Amino acid sequence: MASIGTVFTPAGRKALLLGSGELGKEVAIELQRYNVEVVACDKYPNAPAMQIAHRSRVFNMLDGDALREAITSERPDYIIPEVEAIATPTLVELEKEGFNVTPTASAALLTMNREGIRRLAAEELSIPTSKYRFASNYEEFVKAVEEVGIPCVIKPIMSSSGHGQSVIKTPEDIEKSWKIAQEGGRAGAGRVIVEGFVDFDYEITLLTVRSVAGTQFCAPIGHVQIDGDYRYSWQPQAMSEEALAKAQEIARKVTDALGGYGIFGVEMFIKGNDVIFSEVSPRPHDTGMVTMISQDMSEFALHARALLGLPVPEIRFYGPSASYAIVVEGDTKVVEFSDIEKALAEPGVQLRIFGKPEVKGHRRMGVLLATAETTEEALAKCRRAAEAMTVKAL
Repeated sequence: MASIGTVFTPAGRKALLLGSGELGKEVAIELQRYNVEVVACDKYPNAPAMQIAHRSRVFNMLDGDALREAITSERPDYIIPEVEAIATPTLVELEKEGFNVTPTASAALLTMNREGIRRLAAEELSIPTSKYRFASNYEEFVKAVEEVGIPCVIKPIMSSSGHGQSVIKTPEDIEKSWKIAQEGGRAGAGRVIVEGFVDFDYEITLLTVRSVAGTQFCAPIGHVQIDGDYRYSWQPQAMSEEALAKAQEIARKVTDALGGYGIFGVEMFIKGNDVIFSEVSPRPHDTGMVTMISQDMSEFALHARALLGLPVPEIRFYGPSASYAIVVEGDTKVVEFSDIEKALAEPGVQLRIFGKPEVKGHRRMGVLLATAETTEEALAKCRRAAEAMTVKAL
């Protein structure tokens, strides 16, 4: 029997968010709808989820000792990793000691490291993936590129949002790509994956929910990335019944292997009716922000409901929708959004401003959402709203 008592009492429930960006903020909101106490953690102060959480903690989550101290002192009912940059071996230890990690500590460990999840999918589950090799130093890297072939994609085994990612198109790019990968890894310089270039028609994120009621799938989400970072997405992505069935089968295999309850963002390449597995995140996915307008329960609401041990019997999809990231460039702690009334003048358009405290280089600071009769028109609405609004780094 699931029960949640009054917050701040022994009968209450407490969740520790490891990562407090825009995705963590939405998860925190959904948890609070269930009267769950939320402690938001991140490496910097005043992160988006911290602004609405009950309490917050600032520490380096890659520091295993600091992570253990936070968890053992808070003693949360739910530990919720929301980013990759976490000392996951410590989470594994704490789970063995009785702490509850969502969806599981092993899922966080495997998916934080591209090598772990790629070997699980390709070598243990026999799921189609791109050709790949791993390299720990420059000599191994050169050999890996030779074996995979040019063109190929280079990524640190631990990174996110496109950091450290590049494409080798000619032999002259090899040394440069190695340097980019070494500078962009979450934990600093280290091991990289060399992936064969995949010829695909489009790529999708298939949000997969595991709850006490079983496994459910959201409508497939199409998306476009620039330098490995999401820029806009739409739902549903048109695809054949055969391709969708294959995608769901792959997503089910991967998420069953990872286990636990919660939402998983499973990324795949589609070529005709062929489906190639790419990556999986055991948490809400940035491309899935479109679900804040497209479904009765967003990916964040689904994640909160599932991890609390509550059933997800169905997911109601409203219709064609789109999301469009608002990316700000500069070096500032002051960002001004103006002409918002112009952006929201058109029916079916919504705006979320994340509340991130600063920009260094470029950073996703908000998202526009829209519904329409078709996904193309929903995207067009988002673009018109973005053009109408003025965003300045002051």
